[in-house]
Amino acid sequence: MTDQPPARAKRRKRSAREARDEGLVAARGLLLDGGPAAVTLANVGRAIGMSHTNVIHHFGSAGGLQTALMESMIRDLTDALGDAVSQLHTDATAPSMLVDRVFDAFGEGGAGQLAAWLVLAREFDHLEPVRQAVLDLVAAVKERAPEVPDAEGRIRAIVLLIAICAFGDAVIGPHLRGMLGQDEDAARRLVAQLLPLLIVPPAA
Repeated sequence: MTDQPPARAKRRKRSAREARDEGLVAARGLLLDGGPAAVTLANVGRAIGMSHTNVIHHFGSAGGLQTALMESMIRDLTDALGDAVSQLHTDATAPSMLVDRVFDAFGEGGAGQLAAWLVLAREFDHLEPVRQAVLDLVAAVKERAPEVPDAEGRIRAIVLLIAICAFGDAVIGPHLRGMLGQDEDAARRLVAQLLPLLIVPPAA
């Protein structure tokens, strides 16, 4: 399955930066469509109309290609979380927006597939850049809800819940939703509905 990439694209001249960027876009598409095993130098070359030798020239090796893809996707994830932090300071609809941003990053952005790949490959060091983005997100949510009892611990738990749900929805959600007759936004709607209850617990 993973050795059947799209038809080879027509070769054309491009700068080194263009070739590398196009290679990373193709590699991300291969990861989302076929999983980590599909991210090979040969498949990327076919997708962008470049010889195997030229792909090696731009990425060094299959490992270099995979590392570059991981780094690119991690940057996109931290950017998405940073954008969520910025909007939390100004947007009245921030709670539902936060859920959408994180679910989009893990789903459409591919962070769910990437995280699964990193964990299974034991490449935990690649997740380190996400740490500060997650801590910034906790701080921004805390600032939005200063009255929350035990704000720090409760908000860390909320961010954990959103991230785990978004990850699970990205990796196995399509299959589970089909089994349960749910639409593609079911999980994110559920998490968004739970947030107000989690942020402000019911009175005793």
